[in-house]
Amino acid sequence: MARMRAVDAAVLILEKEGATQLFGLPGAAINPFYSALRAHGGLKHVLARHVEAASHMAEGYTRAAAGNIGVCIGTSGPAGTDMITGLYSASADSIPILCITGQAPVAKLHKEDFQAVDIASIAKPVSKWAVTVMEAAQVPGTFQRAFQIMREGRPGPVLVDLPIDVQMAEIDFDIDTYEPLPVSRPAATRAQAEKALAMLNAAQRPLIVAGGGIINADAADLLVEFAETTGVPVVPTLMGWGTIPDDHPLTAGMVGLQTSHRYGNATMLASDFVIGIGNRWANRHTGSVETYTSGRTFVHVDIDPTQIGRVFGADYGIVSDAKAALEVFVEVAKEWAAEGRLADRTTWAGECAERKRTLQRRTDFDSVPVKPQRVYQEMNKAFGPETRYVSTIGLSQIQAAQLLHVYRPRNWINAGQAGPLGWTVPAALGVAAADPEATVVALSGDYDFQFLIEELAVGAQFHLPYIHVVVNNSYLGLIRQAQRGFEMDYHVQLSFENVNSPELNGYGVDHVKVAEGLGCKAIRVFEPDEILPALEQAKKLMVEFEVPVVVEVIMERITNVSMGLEIDNVVEFEELAERGEHAPTAITPLD
Repeated sequence: MARMRAVDAAVLILEKEGATQLFGLPGAAINPFYSALRAHGGLKHVLARHVEAASHMAEGYTRAAAGNIGVCIGTSGPAGTDMITGLYSASADSIPILCITGQAPVAKLHKEDFQAVDIASIAKPVSKWAVTVMEAAQVPGTFQRAFQIMREGRPGPVLVDLPIDVQMAEIDFDIDTYEPLPVSRPAATRAQAEKALAMLNAAQRPLIVAGGGIINADAADLLVEFAETTGVPVVPTLMGWGTIPDDHPLTAGMVGLQTSHRYGNATMLASDFVIGIGNRWANRHTGSVETYTSGRTFVHVDIDPTQIGRVFGADYGIVSDAKAALEVFVEVAKEWAAEGRLADRTTWAGECAERKRTLQRRTDFDSVPVKPQRVYQEMNKAFGPETRYVSTIGLSQIQAAQLLHVYRPRNWINAGQAGPLGWTVPAALGVAAADPEATVVALSGDYDFQFLIEELAVGAQFHLPYIHVVVNNSYLGLIRQAQRGFEMDYHVQLSFENVNSPELNGYGVDHVKVAEGLGCKAIRVFEPDEILPALEQAKKLMVEFEVPVVVEVIMERITNVSMGLEIDNVVEFEELAERGEHAPTAITPLD
């Protein structure tokens, strides 16, 4: 049996469990772990500028590919508390990340030692498991259990806190015979699949709601096969966007109060049956339960038993991993199709497609300052179906979900439930680290961009190139729009006269200078016809210099984006598309 420090065993386990990429910041209480990383040399590491950013990088890394688990590392005290937002974001969206923190010596934990904080207790509400390891011999088992917990059932984050003396202590450990713990997942039975499909078959206007659980289960292909076999149109949720390509004939559009399509909401309201798979009926998808459920029968499939009935009581619930459920759904559907038992959905699917063709929002505005719709129109022209978009929250993200196109799972990477400002830059870096050959395009408003803007230097230092589109109206735009109900515009303006950049005409922070000062490339655009050339130039700069490239578009100050309080009452603030030229990059041409 080999004799080694507990941290050496931990590093060997990380590699054996499939971890390849770490993001973090060293510090006194975690330096033993870093010494093990250096001695072992088998794991890649990116040095973040802020520990919260490291946790979001880990999120981006995990979300980018099936099987990935991002790891973030910090020292004791505030490093752990800085990670809480990342743990919350990952927990809310069912994303497994492993946070590792240093800690004061065990004997000092109750003596208010420097940077000694009970991080396990703080992290517990936003983690699947949070633990301070008190005995060195428990380190291998703790890491083994951590990976099992992250993967099993509804995925999620874990925090492992390591006192410095526990890290340094020697233990007996044999990595050659180490094996990951088995991971069990509930699976739908044949009888459950037959009941669900019988309910679907009896409906006149059925829909499939495809949630993020399908992406987590790497089951998008099965979803498409199920939809094509039954002929039933699909509504992806925001977290499930990309499970079926936007240009697929059975894609019915997204539903909701904000990140939705006019045709998606109209189709949901016309339906009489919904089977939700791997979704959680988020309130910004449903609006009020009464409006969403009225006149419809529901089947809900989710890996987490506590999600069934959490928001409303479905008519039939199935506790199952999304992939396991879809496998048996496809099996039954194909058998029934061969026997001629499946209802014909041609008319209903055609009605959904006609709504998709006619209910378009306009994007071809030529105004100066630029209207945001034009930005997304030009992005659709510049970026192809393999593009990986990253965004978090705000009017920019809401309107992007209304107007951009996504064709692949994991090509829309979004902090869904938590929506932390500042998430976009580090998450995009995590995606770029996970998929160096991809075209990664981040999208932020100016406020989100400023929150963790220092992380651009990480992209420059570690050659993690991506394009960051910043739509700048020098406002907290989403909050300003929300304040309309209070008849105020209070502390939401970010504009000021920048004495160093008078060419900004009062738009405040000079993002171009900041980005260039952090080692990146940046382009500023004032005219709508400049957007597409700037995006094309950004693609070339990204390849040439291997650094993040910022494309800032100076927009009109005040924009109200389509949204409402009910899916049958979304307010449209702009004129709608009446001819094909009004929405030239729409998936289905208007004429």
